[in-house]
Amino acid sequence: MNHRGVEFTVAKTAISGIWQWQFRIGEQLKSGKTETKIDLLAIRRVQLRIDRELKAVGRKTA
Repeated sequence: MNHRGVEFTVAKTAISGIWQWQFRIGEQLKSGKTETKIDLLAIRRVQLRIDRELKAVGRKTA
């Protein structure tokens, strides 16, 4: 999937309700897990995380 030009993945784990996510901004790889039974909520949480990371990168370069 793509959010604001950042490719990311969200995948179910073997544990019910746990989702694993991953994305890369530049050379920095971010990954983690989120807990929800709703797939769209898991995706939205990753998108919000990408937004925060992009904002932080913007502050560092400004």
